[in-house]
Amino acid sequence: MGTKAAKKKAMVKQVKEGSAQLANPSITNDEAPDFLPLEGGPGKKIPQYEMTDTKSSVLYIGRIPHGFYENEMEGFFKQFGTIKRLRIARNKKTGKSKHFGFIEFQSPEVAKVVADSMDNYLLFEHLLQVRLVPPQLVTKDLWKGVNRWYKPLDWVRIERKHHDKERTLEEHRKLVEGIKKRDEKRRKRIEAAGIDYECPEIVGVNQPVPKKIKFAEE
Repeated sequence: MGTKAAKKKAMVKQVKEGSAQLANPSITNDEAPDFLPLEGGPGKKIPQYEMTDTKSSVLYIGRIPHGFYENEMEGFFKQFGTIKRLRIARNKKTGKSKHFGFIEFQSPEVAKVVADSMDNYLLFEHLLQVRLVPPQLVTKDLWKGVNRWYKPLDWVRIERKHHDKERTLEEHRKLVEGIKKRDEKRRKRIEAAGIDYECPEIVGVNQPVPKKIKFAEE
């Protein structure tokens, strides 16, 4: 499991544990059940969070379906009350949704109602996971990039720039060798399949690459 996936799993676990403590504040450390870690080692106790005067108004939303993004989520959840902030976790490279996010309501009471009514709610064949996030876990990193409108990468422009860039003699030599190897593999596959086909020669590949470039003297 990757580092990012492990961090997400640990964060979801902490949110669930904190939500259980907020829902049942009478549980003490002595009553908390022990559990054995999957990676082995001695048993541990589930961490407990002390109740504070500040009630949680932040929700974790998991299993978000495809197409249910910032605008759709805001339009859906604002029927419960005023939304202060909303963020969907996205891949930094592709911009695709990671299918989880966070919502902060203006009223903690509204957040509690949303958590109770929307957990396991069927939306576009997805059962939403809605949990209250304890105030201890609400950090600045949780809202990183919340006010930044995502702009998808122009992969056509990136690939065009990569294709048209100026190459050194060594880079050009490696490029030609790669083309030759792929052409030889293609010819062998055609021959092994019993197909009588004469592959055309690739123009410019068989020409030798000059070792030195001579410039005309003025």
